[in-house]
Amino acid sequence: MIKGLYETHVQVSDLEKAIEFYTKVLGLKLAHRDETRPIAFLWIGKHKEAMLGLWEQKENLQTRHFAFTADKEDILNYSVAFLKSKDLKPYNFLKNGTVQPMVFAWMPALAIYFNDPDGNQLEFISVLEGNGQPELGVLSYDEWLERKQN
Repeated sequence: MIKGLYETHVQVSDLEKAIEFYTKVLGLKLAHRDETRPIAFLWIGKHKEAMLGLWEQKENLQTRHFAFTADKEDILNYSVAFLKSKDLKPYNFLKNGTVQPMVFAWMPALAIYFNDPDGNQLEFISVLEGNGQPELGVLSYDEWLERKQN
């Protein structure tokens, strides 16, 4: 019966700033703003395909993690420059000081991380072709390609 994930929600400290970040910086489209409470909904991808809810929370903000689907080539060739151009700090899963996208070999999937202004951990991810190899752990894309060929 379940076909996918349609919607997720995160808490933000300032709804106006969060709307600006997600629309102007990341390019999501405002779907609806609830004028009776501090909530906004944004389209992710195509209209009505997926949604992100932003809930203003002034106290006890609880940060979350979620991932945006992206093309492998965009992650490899564009994501780091895109994030830096928006004054965002990209990092990889290992948090080893490099901004090289990493492969989760168990899936396999390629990913790079960054945070929103409230510290919610966001990710660009692309599921890669082929079978997972969990024994390889998390590695660079070049290492993944090398291991995959052997």
